[in-house]
Order: sequence, then C-alpha cells, then structure tokens
Amino acid sequence: MRIDAAAYACRWQGVAPSAKALFALAGIAAAWLAASPVTLAVLALLSMLATLAGARVPVRTYLAVALAPLGFLSLSCLTMLVTPSAAGGWQWTPVLLPAVMQIALRSLAVLAAVLGLMLTTPMPDLLLLLRRLHVPELLLDMMVLSYRMLFVLRQAWDEGSTAQGARLGHSGWRQSWRSMGLLAGQMAVQVWQRASALQMAADARAWQGSLRFLPASFPDARRQVGLALLAGGLLLALAVRDRL
Repeated sequence: MRIDAAAYACRWQGVAPSAKALFALAGIAAAWLAASPVTLAVLALLSMLATLAGARVPVRTYLAVALAPLGFLSLSCLTMLVTPSAAGGWQWTPVLLPAVMQIALRSLAVLAAVLGLMLTTPMPDLLLLLRRLHVPELLLDMMVLSYRMLFVLRQAWDEGSTAQGARLGHSGWRQSWRSMGLLAGQMAVQVWQRASALQMAADARAWQGSLRFLPASFPDARRQVGLALLAGGLLLALAVRDRL
C-alpha cells in the first residue's frame, strides 16, 4: 500500500513508464559493470537522489520500503564474514571484508535502481509497459489478481481488527496475540472464498481473454525517453570508465 501511494503521489507519476524503466535498467547494468567500491557507492547515491530529489518521494517512505531488503542484505553480509574453523566451530574472517563490502555496495546500487522504478511507477502503468514488451498475458493476469487481492486482504484485516477491538480483543498483549492468530486463520478462509467468487464471476461471463485497463496517455514520452537514455548513458559511462 505504501509503495502504491508513493507512486501515485510522486512528481514522476506522469512520466512515461518506459523512460523510468530505461533509467532503472541502466542503473542495474552500471552496478554490474562497476568494479570499485567508490563507484558503486556513487551509483547507489545517484539512484537514491533521483528518487528522493527528482521524483520527490518522501524519505520516510523510501526508508520504510527499503528496510526489509536492507535488513536481508545486512544479515547476508554478516553471514559471509563467518566461516567454519579447523576446530569444528565458527570464526570471524576479517580478510573477506573487502569482498563482502563490494558485494554489499553492488547490491545496494541495484536495490536503489529497483526502488526508483517501484516507488515512481503505478501498477497500471507497469502492466501497460509489460504488455508492450509482450510479456505472457497469463502472467499479467496473475499480477493483476494478486494486486487486487492485496487490497481485499487489507480491507478484511482492518475490518476484523476493528471488530475485535470493539469487543476488547486487544485488552492485553496475550489477548492481542490470541486475537491476531484467530484473525489470521479466518483471513485465509476469507481470501480463499473471495478468490473463488472472482473465478466464478469470470466463468459466468464466459471470460477467455485478458484483463484490460484504460491506457494512460504520455504526450511527452519521446522527450522523457531521451532524457532517460542520456541519464542512463552517464551512469553506464561512469561504470565503464571504472571497469577500464
């Protein structure tokens, strides 16, 4: 929900999704080409600045979305610094720190490029771009249904939590945990029932095609794609220069 709200509220909401995708792909390619930690850090910083300063995505939203992948990245890097010892236990291996640092910075640069696309492109625009790239319709329909079920799940969870709170279901921490467990179990049943209802509605209408949306119009798409190619080319040039 936070990602979707940020994509609709950012300054780049009216920018062609092809332009944002080209810039993100250039950032990812540059992160894979760059070799030195300094260049990787600069690439990550440039992608972050493009999202925060260029698209005006709030810093709090950006950090909230990036918290989970950053936690996973930090844990992975820590585990890479621990190796089995000859005595049968585990030991800290600081000699691997430069290699792990390079991996972490490369992953951070790729993550910053992906977050820039996610936080600035609404789902309908992304689906339109994927359809133009001839992504299989079955995969696109599954994405649409999953996207819809997220909102259904959130609404059902909020309604159930409000009802439990009105009946003192969250009066203490033990009661709160019990109520959350009961609600989670009930949610699984509700989501299954609503998914079955959607399937029955589609079958009743003899639906055999694909889910369609009203396409958005981007009158300045050519200019925006040109600017994205220029900005992405600069990132790639920086990475190639570092590689050579």
